[in-house]
Amino acid sequence: MTLFRWLWQQPYLLLTLAALSWGANAVAGKLAVGHVSPFLLTLSRWVFLIALLVPFALPGLRRDWPVIRSRLPFLFLLGAIGFTLFNNIFYSAAIHTTALNLAIIQAGMPLCVFLFNLALFGIRTTPLQAFGYAITLAGVLLTASHGSLERLATLSFNHGDILMLAAIAAYGLYSVLLKNKPAMHWMSFIFILAASAALVAIPFAAYEARSSGFIFPDTQGWAVIAFSVVVPSFIAQVVWIRGIEIVGANSGGVFINLVPVFGAFLAVLILGEEFRLYHALALSLVLGGVWIAQKKTA
Repeated sequence: MTLFRWLWQQPYLLLTLAALSWGANAVAGKLAVGHVSPFLLTLSRWVFLIALLVPFALPGLRRDWPVIRSRLPFLFLLGAIGFTLFNNIFYSAAIHTTALNLAIIQAGMPLCVFLFNLALFGIRTTPLQAFGYAITLAGVLLTASHGSLERLATLSFNHGDILMLAAIAAYGLYSVLLKNKPAMHWMSFIFILAASAALVAIPFAAYEARSSGFIFPDTQGWAVIAFSVVVPSFIAQVVWIRGIEIVGANSGGVFINLVPVFGAFLAVLILGEEFRLYHALALSLVLGGVWIAQKKTA
């Protein structure tokens, strides 16, 4: 048995690899600063992913085309929100804040999912879930305020942290809308969303190209683009779907909580960012709150 075949049968390793890949994306976003501009990075990510997926996705696309055609506006919306809007804001946030803050604030995404579920579908929550999400919110606010009660009291937050809050709100909306995802092969789904995202990203990149903030990628910029295409966009999706396929969404879903842990660790290891006491407290609050919110009451 080859190493690849062995790994393909190890769901928890696959799920951990997916979380590590997504956590590394926060570091990649920071490494992109000054080497490729945010909107161009987003456009490049989805254009090159489409090129990578074409030979694998074509058979499924032909089979799924009737479903795709009937739900194309909805699929286009998903790609616009989850793939383009989120990444445009995420990479823009990286210019103004640390990868540590990006990773920790990203852990507040389940709170956004809960709020959109409540607002759009009236899905109620238990007192225990509400308590858990309140703790999560406290952790996110602690990160955004850099541990300063004065900043928190005056709502004086770093521009990048505010952008990251907007990014997780966009992805939270995308996640909630996924409940209406049409049945099709996962590769067809990713391909159509990537194609939609690329189309939506074009006007953003065109606007950016005419601004003073435009940066054509240098060697490091191209390396970040290549990484973002191959690792968080392709490999992470494949191994995550395979892991969930083996153990189920309930058991596998908890691994998403490793993303901010890996992101914070890599930010310190690779970028040399300072891990302060408020980072540790915020990470504990966010992950603890999510864990409480996900507990099932008897």
